[in-house]
Amino acid sequence: MPIQSSTSKPPPALEILDHLRRIVQALRESSRESERLLGVSGAQLFVLQTLEKSERLSLNALAERTHTHQSTVSVVVRRLVEQELVQSLPSASDRRRLELMLTPRGRSVLRRAPAAVQDRLVAGVQALRPAERRALAAALGKLSQAMQLGASTPSMFFEEQKTRSAQKRRQHAGA
Repeated sequence: MPIQSSTSKPPPALEILDHLRRIVQALRESSRESERLLGVSGAQLFVLQTLEKSERLSLNALAERTHTHQSTVSVVVRRLVEQELVQSLPSASDRRRLELMLTPRGRSVLRRAPAAVQDRLVAGVQALRPAERRALAAALGKLSQAMQLGASTPSMFFEEQKTRSAQKRRQHAGA
């Protein structure tokens, strides 16, 4: 493969992959930093910071605000409830509906928290013109199909990695 001169534009495939690498690297580093500083994943921090912006949110409203599937965000919320960072309470207006809110412990974590990179990603996507967002969605959809990634509901960024790592640590501790 020929070496690129410093003045020529890189081939499109290299340019695309470099942009994807930068985004994934920023998300991974943010998640690692959040885990190290706060004991929560980047996805969990993103959910906590989203909840902080409202007094109470339903699971569906939280999924909408995090631009995530309801089933996916519910897994993250369950972990946050288990850590006593979020609580689930019956709605004041409809006792059948549950609402989520931060606990004092969750607020304490957020006081020490850096900004979640996911917020920058969402803001970046929203800054695109509608036609650009549609074109990006179509191109990424075609890329996912070409990679044969299937249509299953994806987890939040690096949340599944934390689960597998925690499972491995527990298995080794019990061995």
